Amino acid sequence: MTDRLVSPYSGVFFDLDGTLADTAPDLVAAANQLLIARKLEPKPYELLRPRASAGARGLIFGAFAMGTDHPDFNTLRDEFFSNYEKALLVNSKLFEGIAHLLDQMDAAQTPWGIITNKSERFTNPLTDLMGLRQRAVATISGDTTPYSKPHPEPILHAARIANVDPTKALYVGDDIRDVVAGRAAGMQTIAAAYGYCGCDEPPDEWGADYLIQHPSELMEIIYPSRNKTAI
Repeated sequence: MTDRLVSPYSGVFFDLDGTLADTAPDLVAAANQLLIARKLEPKPYELLRPRASAGARGLIFGAFAMGTDHPDFNTLRDEFFSNYEKALLVNSKLFEGIAHLLDQMDAAQTPWGIITNKSERFTNPLTDLMGLRQRAVATISGDTTPYSKPHPEPILHAARIANVDPTKALYVGDDIRDVVAGRAAGMQTIAAAYGYCGCDEPPDEWGADYLIQHPSELMEIIYPSRNKTAI
């Protein structure tokens, strides 16, 4: 007799950067290349890591204290994109425990998907290389729909593709935008405090249904012990 994992959720959706995958090493490297090319000192990894969830905008601000309204921003952004595109998967990897979780979800036939603000230009090749897009029921990027998070449409779009009722689904993310978008879509939300959490408000103030400090806690939420059924 074995135990079959049964989830109270009809689907689980994840943010990518800082939630499923620790992509900050390669994102920070792309930003530091901008500094090195200008004969400036690279910034410490620990300083730029929290800005990784905000992509080029956040990392360029962290590296140069430059906002999107600066006349040089677009040039730096395009150069950052070029740097990153050439080295998407050098030191990036799934967070500890995520590979096991996804294996368990696949075995239990629990649908899971990815919803990120990263553009398809980077999301699709990265998730292909990591072996994620081939398994996910939906992979939605920041430019897949006319909106990006915190708008709920990317999450609702993923739920439609997966044929999942959003009110019976779960969204996991490491930024307040993830919680705002998930709640607006009607999903329960998990704040991943192990991620980059680059906004001013601490994760326990985002209004998520759950707060976790390590990916291993996801199993307890997605598959509560009371929902194990002997077969």
